[in-house]
Amino acid sequence: MFHQFVSRVEEVLNDWKLIGNSGGKLSPEKGEYTNGTWGEKSQEINFADFKFSITHYFLKRECEKDDGKDKLEEDTFPLAMQDLLCMNNDFPPRAHCLVRWYGIREFVVISPGTNCEAIISESKCNLLLSSISVSLANSGCQVPMFVQIQQKWRRMYTGECQGPGVHTDFEMVHLRKVPSQYNHLSGLLDIFKSKTGCTLSPLPPINIAIRFTYILQDWQQYSWPQQPPDFDTLLGGEVGGVEFGKLPFGACEEPISELHLATTWPHLTEGIVVDNDVYSDLDPLQAPHWSVRVRTVENPQCLLGDFLTEFFKLCCRKESTEEVLGRGLAEEEGKENSDISAALSKLTEPAATVPISKLSVSNMVHSARKHIRRHRRIDESPLNSDILNSILLYLFPDAAVEKSSENSKSKTAQSNACGKTEQDKTSDYNLFLQLKSAPSDSLTYRLALCVCLVNFYHGGLRAVAHLWQEFVLELRYRWENNFLIYGLAGGPPDLRCCLLHQKHQMLNCCIERKRARDEARKVLEGSKDRERRVSSGCQNSRPVQESTTATTSSSLTREVSPGKSWDSWSDSEDEFFECLSDQGEMETPHTEEGKDGSKIKAEGRMHPHNNMVLLNSTELLYVPVTQEPAPMTEDLLEEQSEVLAKLGTSAEGAHLRARMQSACLLSDMESFKAANPGCVLEDFVRWYSPRDYVEEEVVDEKGNKMVKGKLSARMKIPGNMWVEAWETARATPARRQRRLFDDTKEAEKVLHYLAMQKPADLTRHLLPCILHAAILKLKEEESVEDIPSVKKTIQQVTSQASKLLHHPNHDYKKLEDFINQLIAMETVITRARSLKAKFAIDEGEKRENTEELEKFVSSLLEEPEVVVIGAGQGPAGRIIHRLFVNAQRAALLAPLDEDLGHARTEDKKPTVGSSNMPDFPSPAGREILLRTCVPRPAPYSKALPQRLFCVLMKEEFRLAGAFSSDTSFF
Repeated sequence: MFHQFVSRVEEVLNDWKLIGNSGGKLSPEKGEYTNGTWGEKSQEINFADFKFSITHYFLKRECEKDDGKDKLEEDTFPLAMQDLLCMNNDFPPRAHCLVRWYGIREFVVISPGTNCEAIISESKCNLLLSSISVSLANSGCQVPMFVQIQQKWRRMYTGECQGPGVHTDFEMVHLRKVPSQYNHLSGLLDIFKSKTGCTLSPLPPINIAIRFTYILQDWQQYSWPQQPPDFDTLLGGEVGGVEFGKLPFGACEEPISELHLATTWPHLTEGIVVDNDVYSDLDPLQAPHWSVRVRTVENPQCLLGDFLTEFFKLCCRKESTEEVLGRGLAEEEGKENSDISAALSKLTEPAATVPISKLSVSNMVHSARKHIRRHRRIDESPLNSDILNSILLYLFPDAAVEKSSENSKSKTAQSNACGKTEQDKTSDYNLFLQLKSAPSDSLTYRLALCVCLVNFYHGGLRAVAHLWQEFVLELRYRWENNFLIYGLAGGPPDLRCCLLHQKHQMLNCCIERKRARDEARKVLEGSKDRERRVSSGCQNSRPVQESTTATTSSSLTREVSPGKSWDSWSDSEDEFFECLSDQGEMETPHTEEGKDGSKIKAEGRMHPHNNMVLLNSTELLYVPVTQEPAPMTEDLLEEQSEVLAKLGTSAEGAHLRARMQSACLLSDMESFKAANPGCVLEDFVRWYSPRDYVEEEVVDEKGNKMVKGKLSARMKIPGNMWVEAWETARATPARRQRRLFDDTKEAEKVLHYLAMQKPADLTRHLLPCILHAAILKLKEEESVEDIPSVKKTIQQVTSQASKLLHHPNHDYKKLEDFINQLIAMETVITRARSLKAKFAIDEGEKRENTEELEKFVSSLLEEPEVVVIGAGQGPAGRIIHRLFVNAQRAALLAPLDEDLGHARTEDKKPTVGSSNMPDFPSPAGREILLRTCVPRPAPYSKALPQRLFCVLMKEEFRLAGAFSSDTSFF
């Protein structure tokens, strides 16, 4: 078994090409152990049935300079022996413990495998050491090899390194308590001298490097990381100064747990410094080298992170609004729904005995709402009424104005347009396009912020359900009363935004169309009254005018019959639509003579089209007033495409698909016929699809060249939909056509869709908006602190979010990871803020010191350990000294630095006992490194490197020694 294990180790060393001379390489540069890249390889090996892991650790070097100076000599010391004496990388802050203790850049470790017992017995340890010694001798490997013994937490290693005629033993001592005789430099020097056993006189000099580490944990004298709550405000008692429209930010606890100050004396020799059990020269303020590292709190509680996490949890809930708010409320909602259905049934009756205004859906909804609130107990309301009203006023700031002034409708539209123009100037405004959320000045975006706030502070799921219910009722009120929804850009739904925002825009489109129709109705009624007055005052009017008046009157009678409201005609087959764009129509009446001699009036004209003339007459070709195409949200477009796809590829399916898609074409044909009496299909094609009208030069009978046009080949295919639609189209102007977009039906569909959304559905819809707001918040906070790493990460996560949120089905596992990235950035910013507060610069400091301190604080976040320029006498060093002094005084209940200075200016006497108080606590850790080069084991042996690394802590005493000996001359 022993020989099999040895051969297996040799095989692994050979595979890793660790055979042969490793000497002659350049010494590592200063700081290379910290800034360089470390690599490792690992394999499993067995000793009988016991598993071991063999790992090769090495510092990756850039291309070595290959010149004649680096030629290897046979008796060159192994690389590890050269590293024992190198002083460029003492006390590396981030490295394997063996690198710190022995200063080596390459080594192999054999340790027990996972779930295997530790090597504790002395016989097993010796057996392993013998096996690696044989392996090194057989293979000629000069890389040091270690075996991990004892329990893993003790980090005990023993090993050796072999070279030509030289041998180094790596030994270790580990105790729980520091023996009193070795609690200082002089005692450790005695150990080192006795171990090297040098009998030369005088002794070769011993190089000494010392590092003392002091820990600062007390931050009590510094400000709280968050603003204290203001109990006088509506949201009083909440941490972080929360207000509507803003996400909170920052840590609720101190994100920096400890500050470690390492004071180093890098080059000392015996006799220069005294450190024994009676006296010590090692004053930290006099140390020539200071370095600092900070230890941060693992996952500190941060407000933005908590908000996002709690909001994200809602996405996984399955309860409906009725289930969340309880049965009592659901019953009241049932009464409300019965009131609404009663209102709808009465509205559609042929005759009404009650005024129509009292039967409107909005009045029924609001009476039901009052009924619900009257019967709901106070403790059943998830949201406080004051908070709810404040939220609704924040979401709909025009509400206070619109109830008192009718002019608010136009003001709302103007405010929407102006707000968009101003926001477009900001650099982050278009971020919503990348994230498929909503503009940062929109209603949907503000709703997301309010839902997030309500969920975290005011009742969680129930409060969100309550707010959503009130929000939908407010939208219905606005639809019924023709109030535009505040905070939405005009025009059709923007498919680049989230679906919920598109639904809000669709509802606004419906309100705009309804208002336009009502305005047109008022214009018609006003013109009818004027004509009635004119006809009664002028009995000798021309017959044409009389007939026109009669026609208008009859059409009005038909459009607004008694007992029915204007809106109730929305689903009627005979309904006519008064197009808003008719106001731009040419008002000059134009008549043409028909085939039977009657006069045909042209209606719905806008302007001549490129001075073209109709093919069958000398009249100009006019562009007609047409209906706008029906706006659609992305879910309706998907639904429509699915229906069209299900029709198949058969001739019948293709024909049916074409008919479904030709509604807009038919409407445009009817408008064109009304605007251009006597036109033919070719005229329509010349305007609507010029590429389908082919013109070519022909020679007539007299030899004259002339241009003749004809329809394209696809227009002549039998059964062409254009031809069929042209034949069925009547000359009807857009204002008298059946509406392509039924705003009443579409508005009810939107409101029904919104009312059916569960709280989880709502949060899924609003998730892109919340992530959008979180990224903007991080950008805002980062710009204050100016942290390059965070700025770069924000750019990366924005592009990552763009891919995640544009996918129709969100990957919630990846979104959770994305939220964790945002939380990590918030944590970094709060750490930077905390450090800047602690290293606050006095008003009297010079500007260059300010820049130096800012650079120092920035480095603390990026690097494992930062050198303090000027040590204890530099700007940062003075602040660190003051931090320790104040912590010491706070621990001993003495007055702080500021209070002490104030007392001295008044009384001119120092506080009693203050001079006896040490500025620094006892060091938490002391590290002493001893190096020398002496002949061993005999005075005539080669002078070889010897090293002892000592660690003295409150509950740990460790000696890690590397002692070399000459195997040729002993």
